[in-house]
This record gives sequence, structure tokens and C-alpha cells, in this order.
Amino acid sequence: QVQLVESGGGLVQAGDSLRLSCAASGRTLSSYTTGWFRQAPGKEREFVAGISRSVVIIDYADSVKGRFTISRDNAKNTVYLQMNSLKPEDTAVYYCAASIAIPTITRGLPGLHYDYWGQGTQVTVSS
Repeated sequence: QVQLVESGGGLVQAGDSLRLSCAASGRTLSSYTTGWFRQAPGKEREFVAGISRSVVIIDYADSVKGRFTISRDNAKNTVYLQMNSLKPEDTAVYYCAASIAIPTITRGLPGLHYDYWGQGTQVTVSS
């Protein structure tokens, strides 16, 4: 199985940028569909962004489109989430997750079952 470790979170001001990293060990992360999720206090966990194994399919939540970018570096066995123009409503614990499933037309990246999860990294955006 694959182990996932997130890093890169922190406290920033509105308008700033952060880059989150999801480093994998145990298995090659490029063999998995990988997603970023977040959970704010008192709210359910929500899908933020996802990338398929072959990088053919990438998807974002409407709330982050145009501001966040997900990418892979297979040489480093890492997936990144570049977050620009951060807003206070982006404050949450961000989780990386990996799925052995392949997204389809009927079940896209947000709806997949994710098998492995990291421990999360806190992102706090002040106004």
C-alpha cells in the first residue's frame, strides 16, 4: 500500500499563495488517481482537486477553479497543489488521498472511492 504525507500548510494572508505537497512512499504515486480534499471546522470534507494516473483527467471544485493547480512530479513521487489568491474561506485542513480506481464519464474524480489518506496539513488564511 501507499503512505501519504502532506506538507506546506501554514498561516497566510488573503491574496497570498501556498504550495502543498503530497509525498508518497511504499508505492509509486503515479499508479494512483490522486486527489486533494479539505475540511473546515464544522463542515463536511469536500473535494478540491484531482488528477488521474496518466494526467489525462484533471478536475477542480468550482470554488477553486482558476486559483488552484494540481500537478504531479513522478520523479519525486509527489503530487502538488499550488494555491494562489487564497481567501479566508479556503481555511481548512487539507488532505491528500489516493485511489486505485480510474475515473470514468459516470464517476469522475470527486466521486471515486479513495483508499489511502494522509494525515492532513492546516491552511489558515487571514483576512
